[in-house]
Amino acid sequence: MISAILYGVSMLVLLAFGLNLLVLVVALVRDQRLIDGPVPKPGILPDLPDNPPVITVQLPIYNEALVAQRLIDACIELDYPKNRLEIQVLDDSDDETFDIVSERVEYWKKQGFDILHVHRDDRQGFKAGALQNGLRIARGDYIAIFDADFIPPPFYLKRVLAGFSAPDIGVVQARWTHLNESHSILTRLQALALDAHFMIEQRVRNLTGCYINFNGTAGMWRRDCIEDAGGWNADTLTEDLDLSYRAQMKGWKFVFDETIEVPAELPVEISGFRAQQFRWTKGAVQTARKLLPSFWRSELPIAKKLEGTVHLTGYFVFPFVLLVALLHAPLVWFEQTGTGPGQWFFAACGIGLIGFAGFVASQIFSQRDLHHDWLQRMMIMPVFVAGSMGMAVNNTRAILEGLAGRKSPFVRTPKYNSTGASGGHWWKSAYAGRSLSVEVFLEALMMIYSIVGLVVIIMLGQWAAVPFQLLFALGFGLMATYGVKHRVMAARD
Repeated sequence: MISAILYGVSMLVLLAFGLNLLVLVVALVRDQRLIDGPVPKPGILPDLPDNPPVITVQLPIYNEALVAQRLIDACIELDYPKNRLEIQVLDDSDDETFDIVSERVEYWKKQGFDILHVHRDDRQGFKAGALQNGLRIARGDYIAIFDADFIPPPFYLKRVLAGFSAPDIGVVQARWTHLNESHSILTRLQALALDAHFMIEQRVRNLTGCYINFNGTAGMWRRDCIEDAGGWNADTLTEDLDLSYRAQMKGWKFVFDETIEVPAELPVEISGFRAQQFRWTKGAVQTARKLLPSFWRSELPIAKKLEGTVHLTGYFVFPFVLLVALLHAPLVWFEQTGTGPGQWFFAACGIGLIGFAGFVASQIFSQRDLHHDWLQRMMIMPVFVAGSMGMAVNNTRAILEGLAGRKSPFVRTPKYNSTGASGGHWWKSAYAGRSLSVEVFLEALMMIYSIVGLVVIIMLGQWAAVPFQLLFALGFGLMATYGVKHRVMAARD
């Protein structure tokens, strides 16, 4: 039966990716040990050399009227010699952001800061094009990059610069924290996912000598590394991942330092979150298509090639999640009517749930290492699992477009300064989405389909299958409900 084969293959794929997470967690646990010596005193910054290098801080922005000034002012507060610091506001805006940036840049210029407003009208190459254009005129030996929703702390440059302890280190990446995690269930779920990415995936891959990626922001590049790797390219939607792998394949080393925290704003609107996830997913697929052949021709050990492949193809879980959601209830029905593959099939597929253990373990250990109240935070875990499943429609479309080679523009994620006075009124902004995307309709259909399947499973008395089916109904329902709710909120204003 074709449906049984597809279901079995899907479960094997989910098992493989889940086991990889479990391996990373085990590697982390094995490495964690007490460090001899006195506890470092907080607040003590590394000393700068007598002749510190020039650092260029690049701020790529596009229509960020609500956060542009906050970002610029935060970068002005960076603790670094003024004559060795250059700030470039790489502004592709075509709304009032341009005037806000112009006014703020002129103000700080008069205070003696080396700050430049670089404006483009055509957005050629999108963010990658803006970064490459700024690099062309930058005077820094090191390039720090911050997206508009970030607020770098004053100590950032000194702490990160100390990480370039060897001449072959090309990037030092800091960890993101969350300015508005408590805003809603949606932001809390995003915080969980990002914490696991940084504290498990980035941390352990770096620990074990595997490739990691610059996360697009809150990191610093050695300029020579960017240029040696061929500069910023705009042929994928994840220019950061693309350049990261090209640089490491040229022999450059990357450092991830989880102790350096840079707070950022999480998307509060579902359409912005969808756009962000679509861009990350499709861009990863584009990068995998572009680089995996040359990556496998490299002289890396096979284990590191496998881990890099998992890294670049991680979003491929979503089409298989969608397949499982479509096939789970029908296969239960077929089994009960005697036309299915039999109990042995479901018993064998149950092995795939071991992969689920890796997914859960990555969340547990990341929260445990970051928060004293990690047990309380894990109470939302079932909703997190369901919400991850609910993104299968959106991210599957991104994967299909990436595989087909279909081009699409770099769609920004709107930022609303959701930690300030306007945080509770994002829907009044001109940036708020006021239309229902096709994904909302598809997710609503999947919710109804999953609920019908849940009813059938209950009627058949297959109680062991109920929790799994319930997660699908909850996940697709959560995404569809947020889509409708946020559209209504934005439309009424």
